[in-house]
Amino acid sequence: MEISELLEGVKKGDRRSLARAISWVENEMPDYEALLHGLQFSRNTPVIGITGPPGAGKSTLINALIKLICSQTNVDGHPNTVGVIAIDPSSPFTHGSLLGDRLRMQEHFTNPQVFIRSLATRGALGGLSAKTLEVCDVLRASNFDFIFIETVGVGQSEVEIIGLADTVVVTLVPEAGDEIQALKSGIMEIGDIFVVNKMDRAGADLFAAGIIKTLHERPAHGEWVIPVLKTNASAYEGIEELLQSIQAHSKTATANHRLSLMAERAYRLIQHGRMKNVNVKDLKDQLKSVFEKEDFNLYRFVKK
Repeated sequence: MEISELLEGVKKGDRRSLARAISWVENEMPDYEALLHGLQFSRNTPVIGITGPPGAGKSTLINALIKLICSQTNVDGHPNTVGVIAIDPSSPFTHGSLLGDRLRMQEHFTNPQVFIRSLATRGALGGLSAKTLEVCDVLRASNFDFIFIETVGVGQSEVEIIGLADTVVVTLVPEAGDEIQALKSGIMEIGDIFVVNKMDRAGADLFAAGIIKTLHERPAHGEWVIPVLKTNASAYEGIEELLQSIQAHSKTATANHRLSLMAERAYRLIQHGRMKNVNVKDLKDQLKSVFEKEDFNLYRFVKK
């Protein structure tokens, strides 16, 4: 398939074209960079990051949001479409995605309004796959009304999502009460919206009050007042309020915020590009003949 044909399919939202384009990008097939260079972004599709510790119900929350969004229409009067990138841990054997989140969203898997793609972390830290940014841009160049990114759930190091998502939703559960202090220096600092999921459990109200108190210690986030919402995603409770908050936050984005977000994305692409041909195995081979010499200096070696 020609790149121009593939790009046209992506633009129209053709699912096969999207799947093929993502595979090209994820596996860095020949001409994948030409594919990325040809992407056009004619829509301002909001990218929503759903993050939080393991077991917080992130997949269930996205599942409920998809169901609500797909029951509504967009500004053109057409049924909403949703793209989902689910970051899964890598298999220790194949290094591919374990597909756990795709299985939990299986009721939407055959829905023509929904496109779900699992990406393996492949050892990347920060809750995201190294190719998440490029894959997200392929979806942004298509005809989706919403794009969700679910991080793998690794706790404090998930702050990378702030450089990719327009809106970051931090999902927590009442049992995480003792973790708030530890999370302050991590994901507690990046959320635009906080969700206390599984609100039917004991201590949910007290836990939500604790989050509000913690957020008061954060610097002001422009004019946006960070909401703390309670949901029970498995029973679809509180989902409408969450979607309304996501839509309200999307409208508050300033030109400066969008510029900062784009600069962060550019930085990560440059960083990835410069590290592309650097790996530990090659460095070990190059070090083998020199690191035991008396005049060996690590910093001169790195500079070389």
